Amino acid sequence: MVEELTAYTAQDVFDIDILMHELSPTSYCNEDILDAIIKDINSHAYIIRKEGYIIAAGTLCVMHSLEFTLANIESVVVASKQRGHGYGKVLIEHIIDESKRLGVRSIHLTSNPKRIAANNLYQKLGFLKCETNCFVFEIK
Repeated sequence: MVEELTAYTAQDVFDIDILMHELSPTSYCNEDILDAIIKDINSHAYIIRKEGYIIAAGTLCVMHSLEFTLANIESVVVASKQRGHGYGKVLIEHIIDESKRLGVRSIHLTSNPKRIAANNLYQKLGFLKCETNCFVFEIK
């Protein structure tokens, strides 16, 4: 059910762009972004299709530090009309399995507190909610 995106069509770009807008009005996806993910051996875009259209997506970003191999899960979204059918769970479980296969020691993710169902899912799957300072440096 889950597949890694290793090539894409114009319809795929359109579908993923629509999904990214569901995360945030300022989020988007285009061919340049997909090309960068596909070319980067440490980036993995996973999708779920239904009736030929992409209805869920997420990105696994693997990093090698001086201590460990770590990963971040980014840009996870299920189309609003497809929520509540278990697609998010299937997608995250697949990403966890892939992380194990890649030798990742720990997986990090952030989620907007307003995304209650997503936050509950992450905790049910074993993610621990951390109290931490999260810093962002915007490069402009």
